Amino acid sequence: MDVRLADGRSVRIKKIQVLAGLAFTSLGLAAGPSPQVRATGTIRAVRETVVLAPQLQGQDARLILTRIIPTGNRVKKNDLMAEFDRTQQLDKAREADAKFDDFTHQVEQKKAENRAEAEKRGAEMKQAEADLAKALIDLKKGPVVAEIERMKAEVRVEDAKAHIASLQRSHKARETAEAAALRILELKRDRQKVDLDRARLNAEKLVIRAPLDGMVALENIWRSGTMGPPQEGDQLWPGRPILRIFDPTQMQVLTQVGETDGSVLTPGVRATVYLDAYPDLSFPARLVSASPVAAAAIGSPIKRFAARFQIEAIDPHLLPDLAAAVVIGGEAGKPETRASR
Repeated sequence: MDVRLADGRSVRIKKIQVLAGLAFTSLGLAAGPSPQVRATGTIRAVRETVVLAPQLQGQDARLILTRIIPTGNRVKKNDLMAEFDRTQQLDKAREADAKFDDFTHQVEQKKAENRAEAEKRGAEMKQAEADLAKALIDLKKGPVVAEIERMKAEVRVEDAKAHIASLQRSHKARETAEAAALRILELKRDRQKVDLDRARLNAEKLVIRAPLDGMVALENIWRSGTMGPPQEGDQLWPGRPILRIFDPTQMQVLTQVGETDGSVLTPGVRATVYLDAYPDLSFPARLVSASPVAAAAIGSPIKRFAARFQIEAIDPHLLPDLAAAVVIGGEAGKPETRASR
């Protein structure tokens, strides 16, 4: 389409557009701003662990909380964070330890008795074998002694052989009985050892130590008809979350990006994170992962990509579960100096 200018010249619109583009290019200006996408998300820690009330072996009763670290405190690995009442488990451990020592002494005593009985049976067997040997010697004198003496010698030989056979049978039965009695004591001792180890392990579980360096945040529990953080004296069911420990030096934001804006989720794309609770703060971030396929919630036709941005700053205001706004791409601007590296 031709356009007539004020001086009478006629120029096509297409040529004007080309010339305008060349002018912008020669001046180093972009024809338009790069795409910019805004999304909402939630702050999360890269390294965090939820600590549960301990599950005790052989017990499913409530646990009484006797000590807990206040929320917001920083801890080192293996520092004490919470402790439950250990009186019952320590009493069980002392009782099981005493019974274990008693059965250990009984086992040693039974072994000594079995050794003494074995020596006694060995002596009886040697005496019976000696009697048999003497009877055989007397039997060999048969040609030179009277008939009655020879018959007596034969009877003594038969009696000695029968005595030896009887001792062999009785000794075997006694050894079996003694081994069974010893095994019963050993099983009782081992059972007490299991009870002792269980009580000690339960007592150790009731003392909760930090699994990593970080900051403590108490979880809300149902107490006295309201929701609130656990306090000393509360009774908690095993397996209930009581606190969370996270590393505040590595924070991230989880967000959802619409399917139509998924093209901005390129590897390493930059973004700026703003906290709803602190509007004057901003933090630089970069994309670390995104879902390869957009997904929609049940009953919703809108599909979104799940994305995770690593926040490249350390700031005490960055806490888990805070709502955040994420500006992806475009001219995000330089983050404020309050967000320190």
